[in-house]
Amino acid sequence: MSTASRPYPIVQDLIESFAGWLKHRREMNEMRRLDRADFDRIASDLRIAPDDLEELVRHGRHAADELPKLLDQLGVNAEGLGRAQPLLLRDMERVCSLCNQKGQCDRDLAAGTAAENCHGYCANAATLESLDRAEIVPH
Repeated sequence: MSTASRPYPIVQDLIESFAGWLKHRREMNEMRRLDRADFDRIASDLRIAPDDLEELVRHGRHAADELPKLLDQLGVNAEGLGRAQPLLLRDMERVCSLCNQKGQCDRDLAAGTAAENCHGYCANAATLESLDRAEIVPH
C-alpha cells in the first residue's frame, strides 16, 4: 500500500511496527517455555549451537535481510548460491543475523556502495571474496 493511499501513514507504520514487536515477544516467550533438553535438541536438529539459536531467535526473523541485498550488489545470484551451496548460504545468513554492523550495512546498501565498503566491516567478507575467486555462482 502506497503512502498516498494510506490516510495516516505514520500511525499505520507505528501500528505495524508494534504488531511486529508483539509477534516477536510471543516467539521469545514460546522459546522460553521450552525446557533446555528440547531446546538443545532443536538446535542439534538445525545443526547450530544452542547459544547461537537463542541469539538468532532474539534477533528476529528479519535479522539477515541485508544479505540478499548485499549479494545482489555484488552480482551474486542468491538463488543460485542456495542451490549450489545451501549450507554455505545458511551459514552466511547466520553470520549476517548475528552482525553488529547493521547500521553501516544498511547505509551502504541504500547508497549502493555496499559492494565497495562491506569488506571493512562485514563478517561475511572473506566468504564473499572466496565466492568471487571460486566462481561458485555465475555473476
